[in-house]
Amino acid sequence: MALSATLPIQDSASNLLQASSTDVDEHCATLGRWRLSYDQISAGAFRGSFTQLSLPRLEVFREITSQQVRQYGQLGPDSFGIGLPWDGDGELSCNGTSTNGARVLASIDAEIDMCTPKAFELRGVVASTVLIAELAARLDIELPRAVWHQLRVIETAEAPVARLRAHLAAIHETIATAPERFDDPIARQALEDALLVEIMDMLPTARPCDPGRSSAARKRTVDRARELMHGSGERALSLLEVCKAVGASPRKLGYCFQEVLGTSPMYYWRAMRLNRVRRDLKRAADASVYDVAVQHGFWHFSQFSLDYKRHFSELPSETLRRARLVA
Repeated sequence: MALSATLPIQDSASNLLQASSTDVDEHCATLGRWRLSYDQISAGAFRGSFTQLSLPRLEVFREITSQQVRQYGQLGPDSFGIGLPWDGDGELSCNGTSTNGARVLASIDAEIDMCTPKAFELRGVVASTVLIAELAARLDIELPRAVWHQLRVIETAEAPVARLRAHLAAIHETIATAPERFDDPIARQALEDALLVEIMDMLPTARPCDPGRSSAARKRTVDRARELMHGSGERALSLLEVCKAVGASPRKLGYCFQEVLGTSPMYYWRAMRLNRVRRDLKRAADASVYDVAVQHGFWHFSQFSLDYKRHFSELPSETLRRARLVA
């Protein structure tokens, strides 16, 4: 089964971008100026959509992903982002803290690294850190420095969050029913001002959620293990090598991964390697599926093919065949 993406639809008048995809990498390519990479962790066909409304100084977004995904990178240089998990039952893992829809994500000039659950929706606003800092200075608001330079799950006053949530719901309802309303510059400016008011009301009360001492220790163990997994270069490390390097038994490492990322180290590591194989097959149309699989530590080829098809809903040979068609 061939996978295909729906090309982004750009309305130049309203600066409205809408895109959908059936491939996690193609979904990532629709995210505008965001500098993010995604790895699909859970197995199954991927479905994703991304909507972005560009206002004079803000971007309002809505993102939906069907599978559990690791997201990492940056929103862009000197970017500020507020995200609200939306209508999801699963927990989001962010910086060692698990959260649900009752809390808020804040990325202020920060690296992003989080794992989202299946059937996840995130809505929010992105601006420049310069704009936020200038507004705070003019309004005599002291921004909480503890939430800068690292993606955070934050707790904040409930009222401005509820109002921001209502604004985002109304925006995306209008995008679905009457997007031409955003063609009016006066309406766009009024909307931007309303969003900034709620953000400025929210931030002074923001404080990072404290995961606790034991959770922080487990996060450090997982971070070290993932650093080894992602930085292993041409040769795929075994899970035994990772356990020895971090000084944790397989059972202990399993507890840590389950709390921090919501999955097992073996499943996570296999998913990361499958994503690497998929990208290599897309980039190298003259490659051999077997050679690429072995390079990433898959020595049992028939099991690899089954795992790959279960994870991406297509055989590796189909991925390679599609890459050759576009080469």
